[in-house]
Amino acid sequence: MMEFDIIKYDTPEYHEMVALRYRILREPLGLSFTEADLKKEADDIFCICKDNQYIIGCVILSKLDTETVKFRQMAIAEQYQGEGIGSQLIEFAEKAAKNHGFKRITLHARKVAKGFYEKNGYDTVGDEFTLVGIPHYEMVKLIDNK
Repeated sequence: MMEFDIIKYDTPEYHEMVALRYRILREPLGLSFTEADLKKEADDIFCICKDNQYIIGCVILSKLDTETVKFRQMAIAEQYQGEGIGSQLIEFAEKAAKNHGFKRITLHARKVAKGFYEKNGYDTVGDEFTLVGIPHYEMVKLIDNK
């Protein structure tokens, strides 16, 4: 059964989430996480999806200012991709952002994921740019904060 939750920094669940992010997002590019990378996340909000007690999806919410949060490091385990879990996780994370008083979400979408975010209501802002050697787009969504 799928469960969505918010977890705390530097807990066993957090480290399981870091391992998922590494496997899906970093390892294929030959990148890793440094201790400094992870320390920068201490104040972030960590949204996860679990199936049978294992973390199968995650996204991080990083505060940019009082109204804006950035979605980062969205990852879904390979065997669960294409099943709608990413969209459910986005919906959960948007509610978490709204509950924390944010009105705007921004993100850097890999070119291959641009359509996924468009399907979930995100608009492209500006031109394609390269990040970690991969084409990306900045995308944004306003969330109703009533």
